[in-house]
Amino acid sequence: MHLDVLDLKAFYYRSTLGRAAQRAVRDRVVELWPEAKGQTVVGFGFAVPLLRPYLADARRVTGLMPGPQGVMAWPVGQKNVSVLCEETLWPLETGSVDKLLVMHGLETSDHPFALLQECYRVLGPGGRALFIVPNRVGLWARSDRTPFGYGRPYSLGQLEALLKSHGLIPERHVGALYAPPSHKRFWLRTAGFWEKAGRRLPTVVAGGVLMVEVSKQIPAPKRPGLSEAVRRPLRILEGMKTPEAKPI
Repeated sequence: MHLDVLDLKAFYYRSTLGRAAQRAVRDRVVELWPEAKGQTVVGFGFAVPLLRPYLADARRVTGLMPGPQGVMAWPVGQKNVSVLCEETLWPLETGSVDKLLVMHGLETSDHPFALLQECYRVLGPGGRALFIVPNRVGLWARSDRTPFGYGRPYSLGQLEALLKSHGLIPERHVGALYAPPSHKRFWLRTAGFWEKAGRRLPTVVAGGVLMVEVSKQIPAPKRPGLSEAVRRPLRILEGMKTPEAKPI
């Protein structure tokens, strides 16, 4: 179940812990994707805190927010790029996206398989997607004081297997949020130190969130669906004898 947009906004823009988390995750995103000049960049879920570095040079930036979550205008003081959409039916052309960021979208989705199919559909040739989810063994997934304490957390193996099954091939992974999810001044003031120190530790152990970058497999993997069912229709009366006409 998706979180409410007002709660997400309050955490990331009005709390000290949320602003620190936003900065830590965004810095990692920029390390992976330092620029997006002339490209189409899309965020789904509540990914707008990560999109600001691309506003100046990208050809187009769009923040998709699912209906159950709600939408807010973003960025403040500039032309709005946020769109309210169906969770698994995005108002984007097939193959039109160069970079896709998903945060607070996959782990809270009621339809993760259909959501990943939509991610695959909108990615263009050579496009990349970055999925940011709570680390199953991290401290942030165990605290409901942050948005990462809701929904389904993943291990690295679980997330990569899920993405591969939908034709999204993992290319690299990193972690973020190594400091505890605490509002205490000590942890907030030393958050930068913990982020740098944590990068020397295994991602699967220490990071509060997992970040997996994927590319698009072409052709798409075949998955059983309606077409398979039509080829093998269920014969309701199969096995019953043909009725015999009785003589009058």
